[in-house]
Amino acid sequence: MNETVIFSVVLLAVLGLVLALILYLVAQKFKVEEDPRIDLVAEALPGANCGACGKAGCRDMAEQIVKDPSYTGCPVCNADNIAKIAEILGRVPEEKEPCIAVVRCKGGKVNSPSKVQFEGLQSCSFANSLFTTEGGCPFGCLGCGDCTKACTFDAIRMNPETGIPEVDPDKCTACGACAKACPRGIIEIRKKREATGRVYVGCMNKQKGVYSTKVCKISCIGCGKCVKVCPQNAITLANNLAYVNDDLCIACQKCVEACPTKAMTIMPLSKKLPETPKAEPASVPATATEPMQKAETLA
Repeated sequence: MNETVIFSVVLLAVLGLVLALILYLVAQKFKVEEDPRIDLVAEALPGANCGACGKAGCRDMAEQIVKDPSYTGCPVCNADNIAKIAEILGRVPEEKEPCIAVVRCKGGKVNSPSKVQFEGLQSCSFANSLFTTEGGCPFGCLGCGDCTKACTFDAIRMNPETGIPEVDPDKCTACGACAKACPRGIIEIRKKREATGRVYVGCMNKQKGVYSTKVCKISCIGCGKCVKVCPQNAITLANNLAYVNDDLCIACQKCVEACPTKAMTIMPLSKKLPETPKAEPASVPATATEPMQKAETLA
């Protein structure tokens, strides 16, 4: 009995060693060498795992950056992240101008007063398939807040007074999640330009002015005045709607002044044109006033 048990134990031990050796040889044959820089790049990324890059996560993104030198990288990365990644990979840091999400609608409760009340499921994607907006604009913000739910950085919130989402410039990373969540394409990623301010059209209505002004007081009417005054040819007009090209715009604000409905917007609002100093009345030389004073005395 003891011999049988000993034989069984030895047999199992030998069999285990043989199988382990086979598994080791197979693992060595088909093993995949992983670049150690992937872990370093993954640590240098913001670590938000927001999915804005289209990858499964930041590590998946790191693998793509290491394998493909031409890959532009994470849209959430700031200048510090880009510099760290470039140092790890031995590349020249990519110059990236900061961007921000812009809400191209200024209607809401103030400029597009409610004519009906929506009482269905509070979802923009659902409401978009049923009606225009409470104010009647078929291109305006629906105000249900899908963009706020999509933002993982808490950078966009609904303003209860206007019913329009507002972007926090200090928190926004321009990941584009809010833009993807908006069923009407109202939110757009544009250059931040804190020094000069960014100019854009705060309207998406493509109807003719006679119709758009009935549903919103500050809608773009497609008059083309902004196009005529722009010195950079940065504004185009198509489908009764003006559009500002970020790459050409110098934020001179001539279009903002020319817009009759105030649909043209400059953000941040603190970036205003300097006031033109008033011309002071020309002073009359003292020698010229003396004869006049004498004449008045004689009279």
